[in-house]
Amino acid sequence: MRTKAFLLLALTSVLSPAIASAQIVVPAVPSNLEVPAGRQPYLFIGAEGTQNYVCMASPSTTGFAWTFFGPQATLFLRDGQQIATHYLSSNPVDGAARATWQHSADSSKVWAVARASSNDGAFVAPGSIPWLLLEVVGEEPGPNSPGVFAGTTHIQRVLTSAGTAPIEGCKSAKDVGKKALQPYTTFYVFYR
Repeated sequence: MRTKAFLLLALTSVLSPAIASAQIVVPAVPSNLEVPAGRQPYLFIGAEGTQNYVCMASPSTTGFAWTFFGPQATLFLRDGQQIATHYLSSNPVDGAARATWQHSADSSKVWAVARASSNDGAFVAPGSIPWLLLEVVGEEPGPNSPGVFAGTTHIQRVLTSAGTAPIEGCKSAKDVGKKALQPYTTFYVFYR
């Protein structure tokens, strides 16, 4: 329920980028997910997609475990218009696979790395993926302009719903290589 209420508020805030930051009401977050002082939110938008896992032999145990291998999500405006895509790709700065957001209209991109995570039950719904604070570690302008994501420094993942690895299906060597695409919803808050 609380996710739907924030969805309406969040999606209306992206309709006019010039005034969006004045209208964005960011939900309270655990203290370790607060952005550094001086950063301002400029985009608060809902996303829907999958958190993707593969069954692998677990190096930390003698068993097998679901291993996260990346997200695939679409960020939407309230009217259903796609505004961005979220996925895993190679960061041109260091070549590492990083969480990526690409704007649908201007093709600008940012790559980010998680700096903090929270499963605090006072914020995170049971059975949901953690809330995150991500720091931007790579940026690419659009072909004709710097783009919407230019100057982004931090991204928060908040108000998550579902997306955790399955409990079953990864118990033996015959399961290795199986994939599980777990549906999830969330909101992303972009800061400059």
